Amino acid sequence: MRNTERHPVQENNSLWQIYKTVSFWKVVKNFIVIQIARYTPFLGMKNWLYRAFLRMKVGEKTAFALMVMPDIMFPEKITVGTNSVIGYNTTILAHEYLIKEYRLGEVIIGDEVLIGANSTILPGVTIGDGAIVSAGTLVHKDVPAGAFVGGNPMQLIYTKEEMEKREEQSLLE
Repeated sequence: MRNTERHPVQENNSLWQIYKTVSFWKVVKNFIVIQIARYTPFLGMKNWLYRAFLRMKVGEKTAFALMVMPDIMFPEKITVGTNSVIGYNTTILAHEYLIKEYRLGEVIIGDEVLIGANSTILPGVTIGDGAIVSAGTLVHKDVPAGAFVGGNPMQLIYTKEEMEKREEQSLLE
């Protein structure tokens, strides 16, 4: 199970109660900032917008590609380490609204992590330092440091040790 806080709701589905859980004006501000950042080609400016206006924790030299979509309601629950790459059109969620409950969870992406294009990262997930997430992956559970994962549902393709062994073999050839 992912590391999320569960909040049961009494009436209707939880999305109907969205503005009881987050301010309408916060969502409006976040939407505007995220849309500007999604389209700007300036990596430093994106990181500044995310840090200054969304209160995301973003490490130095981290690169968010075009069209990355951080959580619009709870971006402050997202941490991305140093020198990581978040691929084109990736979505990073810190919330999920369900029928009988909504869930909130921190998303922690380590240092020197590569997230492939069109991936989705669900709330409550930690991706360890040096991990690689292949394109189009649904990250629904923690990823160990140095691992290579991919698919939908996400599966472990190589551990850190297996990756190092493969690199050694290719150097010997």
